[in-house]
Amino acid sequence: ALASATFRRGDPLGVPGAALTILRGILQARATLTEVDPAIVVGFGGYPSLPALIGAISQGRRTLIHEQNAVSGRANRVLAPYVTAVACAFPILLKARPSVQARAVVVGNPVRPEIRALAGMPYEPPVDEIRLLVTGGSQGSRFLSDLVPAAIAKLSEPLRLRLKVQQQTRAECLADARRVYADALVEAEIAPFFRDMAGRLARAHLVIGRAGASTVSEIAVAGRPAILVPLKVALDDAQGQNARVLAQAGAAEVAHEDNLTQPALTSALAALLGNPRRLSRMAAAAQRVATPDAAERLANLVERTAL
Repeated sequence: ALASATFRRGDPLGVPGAALTILRGILQARATLTEVDPAIVVGFGGYPSLPALIGAISQGRRTLIHEQNAVSGRANRVLAPYVTAVACAFPILLKARPSVQARAVVVGNPVRPEIRALAGMPYEPPVDEIRLLVTGGSQGSRFLSDLVPAAIAKLSEPLRLRLKVQQQTRAECLADARRVYADALVEAEIAPFFRDMAGRLARAHLVIGRAGASTVSEIAVAGRPAILVPLKVALDDAQGQNARVLAQAGAAEVAHEDNLTQPALTSALAALLGNPRRLSRMAAAAQRVATPDAAERLANLVERTAL
């Protein structure tokens, strides 16, 4: 592995050490690249990508970076002016130089094969049973683990009795969530992790979740309406901008943590779950902005750039 380090905000004393570590990684990368002689070097953001990409650029090699968020990350912002090609996931690429935005190629975010298989699957709005899928992102969400059950418990009884909730929650929140749902007479399956996420997405009438790049891309490919709650501590408000892509397309509602209360979420759920036509319109909008062939698009761009 190449040596690398992260420049941490609020830690000026760590900057020299991080810079030296990255420099060591660049020297390692140059030696490895000379030995391997690749046709192209591809990076996917983050400080660990810097040594390999800078090493390749310094040797005049063909390079490509892919930005998975709607906001260019710090490492990709450093690299973008110097790489051969820039690929991005969304039609917008904020915080990138205008010259970089102009040459960026929209390829989308590659998704797992089982998620891609959902592309084009018809959305069937709820008639009797309403299936709600709640995810917490890659690291779970204490905020959603606590708020969503409380909000659902305040829905009208006729609506609660129609609900079938599947919620991914933190392990320490399981008991409380189960108690709230049981007291509200809501049928709920709660677990820290769901392995068959593709099947659950396919059956869901509405998704509540964070707005990481993978989550947003998978929701779009599956063509499911969503309420997105961006992680407020995400760098550069990346999740907020990802969510905005679906919201501006009419595929999702965005609720920010600082403004999202139990009554507000209860009201939003009641309005959406009681309006099947709107859910259908949101699902169709999600499919229109999806890029189910993102893996092929990215692979083709890599091959063209390597020539």
